[in-house]
Amino acid sequence: MARRYSRDKEKEKKIAKEHINELFEQAKEAFGKDPSLSDKYVKQARTIQMKFRLRMPPEYKKSFCKHCYKYLVPSKNCRVRVSDGKVVYYCESCKKFMRFPYKK
Repeated sequence: MARRYSRDKEKEKKIAKEHINELFEQAKEAFGKDPSLSDKYVKQARTIQMKFRLRMPPEYKKSFCKHCYKYLVPSKNCRVRVSDGKVVYYCESCKKFMRFPYKK
């Protein structure tokens, strides 16, 4: 029988969160030089988040498209509008939108 090793899940989750933060910082830096590289970083961060069952940090939720996983920068590759108590992000690559509520 194979021996199972115990894993420290909290430690793994902490490392995964740090890695996600690092990937989003790299995506932010790489957007001006190579947008496809920043999209790759976002996909990697999303994969890590799903693997470890983490919530995406709130500051990063609006920085990528939920449909095509492109890194979004307002007025560069997405439109931001306010209507009916919601902030609407429109991705120009996949032509879909995301709505986020806001409080007055």
